[in-house]
Amino acid sequence: MIEVKNLHKSFGDAHILKGVTTTFEKGKTNLIIGQSGSGKTVFLKCLLGLFDYEEGSIAYDGKVFSQLSEDQKREIRADIGMVFQGSALFDSMTIAENVMFPLKMFTKQSKSEMEDRVNFVLNRVNLGDAHNKKPSEASGGMQKRVAIARAIVNKPKYLFCDEPNSGLDPKTAIVIDDLIKEITEEYQITTVINSHDMNSVMQIGEKIIFLKNGYKEWEGSRYDIFKTDNEAVTDFVYSSELFKKVRQMYLEERG
Repeated sequence: MIEVKNLHKSFGDAHILKGVTTTFEKGKTNLIIGQSGSGKTVFLKCLLGLFDYEEGSIAYDGKVFSQLSEDQKREIRADIGMVFQGSALFDSMTIAENVMFPLKMFTKQSKSEMEDRVNFVLNRVNLGDAHNKKPSEASGGMQKRVAIARAIVNKPKYLFCDEPNSGLDPKTAIVIDDLIKEITEEYQITTVINSHDMNSVMQIGEKIIFLKNGYKEWEGSRYDIFKTDNEAVTDFVYSSELFKKVRQMYLEERG
């Protein structure tokens, strides 16, 4: 679990995060949503330890990050897996080498141990026959699955995903959503996803944080979104006619 209390972050005179308090639960897919400029990317980078903040705290399973020694902070970072928006694979490496990279960085495993682990995670994301391919030989969906395999190869406690469906067609996006949710539940990871994809919100949003102008405007599950009368949320989520119709059908079914 990750606990955030009264988080404030500014850049000069620009106050980006304004007292955000929330929790991200273990074994669940936690989504951060909001319009461009709402603060969600800055929030994610604070959670990753990439940005310092002026006020508040972030605790990883009870350990307040700002109160830890450098060695203890390093241990927390080693427990983090990251799926970047553009996959961020090394073009000069094979898929297997890309996945093995965190093991070389953060562990002292033997080569055979690392190879066994790489084989395991590539099989887990259904890429057991892709070891020797280069990223340029893989489709966008395959590259995302490689990125997920690399993110979980070190058995992280915390998984962060920045727009994991960016650039994917709807069918492939559903495959990636399902894979992230399955891995989250299977390994009981605290997963945090920064997303603008409303299909993802409705499909895997077990806990959703909606930011607006740096404030936490609303939080709840994908089911709660159908029932909320928060105008800022409904304006954002139901900006398309399709989602308006889905919401109306949901409300009518429940009287």
